[in-house]
Formats: sequence, structure tokens, C-alpha cells
Amino acid sequence: MGSLGASAHNSYHDRIDPAVTQAAIEHTRKEGWAVIPDVLTAEESKHALDRLWEAARKYKEQAGSNYIQYLDPNENNVRVADLPMHERLFCDMVEHPLAVKIVQEIIGENYLISNMSSNIARPGSKSMALHSDLSLVTPEPWQDDWALNVIWCLTDVTYENGATLYIPGSQAYQKMSDIPKNAKSLLTPFEAKAGSIVLMTGRVWHTSGSNITKDQDRALVLSYYTAPFLKPQMNWSLRIPQEKAKEFSPSLIKRLGMVKDGGDIYNIDALKYLDEQYPDEEEPSTNS
Repeated sequence: MGSLGASAHNSYHDRIDPAVTQAAIEHTRKEGWAVIPDVLTAEESKHALDRLWEAARKYKEQAGSNYIQYLDPNENNVRVADLPMHERLFCDMVEHPLAVKIVQEIIGENYLISNMSSNIARPGSKSMALHSDLSLVTPEPWQDDWALNVIWCLTDVTYENGATLYIPGSQAYQKMSDIPKNAKSLLTPFEAKAGSIVLMTGRVWHTSGSNITKDQDRALVLSYYTAPFLKPQMNWSLRIPQEKAKEFSPSLIKRLGMVKDGGDIYNIDALKYLDEQYPDEEEPSTNS
């Protein structure tokens, strides 16, 4: 078992200037994406990569395969679903203070963890479908940043080893007819060093890249957050055993939407008693 631990959560403050974080938030709001380097150290990245491969092995035993046919053209993409269930380390990542700060700045204070999975692109892997995450779950027009990916780079990510490809400016597309016919030729890679995070809003049109190297893996952990009124991609209450959920922090339980008391209601603060909402008004008259 592994964990990022409190030291990793705290040490990023020493490595990353708050101005860098704020600049990344502003760039994400404007352009739909940003890259923040050095969120994890080289040692932390390697440790997380080792644990990811172990999770991939266990997931294959449970599910029968790491290949998801409707996503990837061949078996050279190694997929691992339900990462919070596999190890504490991935719970630490999805609740990392920097990720939470950025999510709350982009989406709002109240949000859900819609999905957390990984995609390891091995040599020979090919691109999945071009899509935006919001286009898969909400109708046109797409006008608001209701979703955000925080993508953890556990290896160096390059065009050659399968970096995520995106269309610059596509965060402004509001309907399918806005997608240009030459979309494929517009694709640009998100390149980053191991230990970086890539931020990408749900309106950015993107696809996985093809790994054209002979001997390089490209490993990404994908943390996907949404506004709480959107149906999560994962039904965590069905996918995570109750015994496992007992190991989770209360905040993680809430963000996974596994609460029983209405704590994930979008605007629960508005549910006040009538007398608290209108304390100075008289009771309605019973006279007709």
C-alpha cells in the first residue's frame, strides 16, 4: 500500500509559487487548459507509477482485461477504473489540496468526483474518439465550465508517446456544428514532465494521442470533477464496497456522492426554515 501522505500535500507549497497556481487558474478560465509542473517530485511520481501498475494488475484480475473496446482501438491502452478503491494513494491524489483549490475556483465550492481512472498508453496505442467531456453528458449549448479534469502525469508526456491532443480554442464551441471539418489537423499535444498536472475543462475537445515510440509508456491518472447537478460517470455507491468506503475520509465520501443525508444537494444552504428565511413577516391570514 502507498500514500502521498501529509508531507507530499504540504511540500508542494514550497515548490509552487501561489502566483503560478493563480496564473494557471486564469489561463484555464480563458483557454480551457493549463499545465502546472512539479506538483509531485520525481520520487513521488515513480512511487505513484509503481502503485498504478500494481492497481492495473489487480484490476485485470477482477475485470478480466485492461482493454475497454468502446474507448480504444487496440489493447495497447492499459485502463484502470475505480482508482479510489484500489489504494489510499489515489484517494490522496483526488483530494490533493492543490487540485481541490483549483476545482473550487473553476467549478465552485460544491462539486463531485465524477470519475477517477487511468490510461497508460503503451507503444502502438491509437487515438480514441474526439470528444469533449460535457458533450457526452449534457445537451447543447455548452456555455459553462461545469467539469474539470486534473490529469496527473506520472511519466514525461510527449507527442511521440501519446500525449493528450486537443483543439486550441475549442472551449468556445457551443454546439456540434462549431467543430471544423479539419478538426484532426488542428490537434495539438499537451506536453509535460513527470510530476506535472494538466488542467482541462469539460468543454475542451480532445482525444488520446497515439504512442509511436518503440519503448516508452505514457501514464496518466485522470481525476474528473463536475458540478453536483451532473450525474457522475461512476455510480460509486455500487462500485465501492461498504467495507472499503469505511476507510475513506468524510470529505471523500461526500465528494463521491455516497452520502445519505442530502449533503450533495447543489444548493443545500438555501434549505432554511420559513421563519428563518422571512423572520419579520407575519403569519399568513386565515381570513378569506
